[in-house]
Amino acid sequence: MPARLLRLIAATILAAIFPASTHSQSYPSRPIRLVVPVAAGGANDLVARVVAERLTVGLGQQVVVDNRSGGAGTIGLEAVAKAAADGYTLVAFSDSITILPSINRNLSFDPQTSFAPIILMTTQPLVLVVHPSVPAANFKEFVAHAKSKPGTLSLATGGASQHLTSELMKKLAGIDTIHVPYNGARAMVDLIGGQVQVAVLGASTVRPQARAGKARILAVTSGSRSAALPDIPTLAESGLSGFDLYQWIGLFAPAGTPTGIVTRLNGEATKVLLQPAVRERLEAVGFEPRTGSPREVEVLIRDGRARWSKLINELGLKLNE
Repeated sequence: MPARLLRLIAATILAAIFPASTHSQSYPSRPIRLVVPVAAGGANDLVARVVAERLTVGLGQQVVVDNRSGGAGTIGLEAVAKAAADGYTLVAFSDSITILPSINRNLSFDPQTSFAPIILMTTQPLVLVVHPSVPAANFKEFVAHAKSKPGTLSLATGGASQHLTSELMKKLAGIDTIHVPYNGARAMVDLIGGQVQVAVLGASTVRPQARAGKARILAVTSGSRSAALPDIPTLAESGLSGFDLYQWIGLFAPAGTPTGIVTRLNGEATKVLLQPAVRERLEAVGFEPRTGSPREVEVLIRDGRARWSKLINELGLKLNE
């Protein structure tokens, strides 16, 4: 048998035995599309762009951010779920992915099985914040004030995860407020303007206004104090024992993406998130850079889905955010 034919047969056999390994070693060989399922300018978009900029250097190929907003993130997520599992289409999305099945019973994808988690990029606590006119300097005083005016204080949120966090807080504290749903940053604008008295929002959104004296932060929702707000007590410290919730943003690929590619992306993203300049940039706006394994993100999705579906059923909530 000719030597050339022998080499061809050998190469075919090796490709069949080690397809993922071969693919991973040559990855990436062209630009990568990073889908952000929300409009430009928000927290999700900011984190994606900071990481994409440095991933471009580490991977040696352009990582292009593609904003695909609409449907509470479902349009962008659906596009990625249907994309080729070759590492050239990724998505950066928040913990809202754990709530989508409760908002839309007819999703064309499953948050748990349609994506291959790569890494948890950032976390940030939510904060309980009030208009300066509210006579409360801390959470206990706020609860007392709310109980003295049941069903009258208006509480704004800017998305489903903030809404559910506020409902859990209200349930545990035994208070009743009027929920006012917003889609994004408008909630903070109306809080400053006094149209609403209370809000549960992301720390990165609230911190600049609190520093300017236009709003007062009473507590953070994470189990430990935030590095961005070290002087603000947690809800757990303030009387809601065990309360530990935060928003997160993760990086995903379509399900079935070769393990070697996921490992490569995890490693490169870890390097990016450990860079002092990147950490400084993210921390400056209230995000806490995180790293870790894909398995950690899987657990966050699993636990989040179970927690929120239970709360929604218990309280009979209708989500449309």
